[in-house]
Amino acid sequence: MGDREGELRASYRGLVAELEALLYRHDPVGIAFGDNPDEYAPEAGTIAVRLQDARTVDDVRAVVHAEFVRWFDEDTAGPVERYHRVAEEIWTLLGRR
Repeated sequence: MGDREGELRASYRGLVAELEALLYRHDPVGIAFGDNPDEYAPEAGTIAVRLQDARTVDDVRAVVHAEFVRWFDEDTAGPVERYHRVAEEIWTLLGRR
């Protein structure tokens, strides 16, 4: 593995960890109970992969909502508007990276 590939993997792992913490804090589907900080790890991983195509905060919101619908279901995920604040924070996070 080259240095660049290692850097990319480390960067991706860092992004997933940050997304996981952010999702846990916002807890959009009510599954964070204080003793399960890795509860949003799968969703964070799939969201991270799709964020490379996001060009606006609305794109981020659509990605996050779509992944929650995919991982849970439409009723559990709730309306796309529920994801506005988390999308704004993710957008800010992406801007810092």
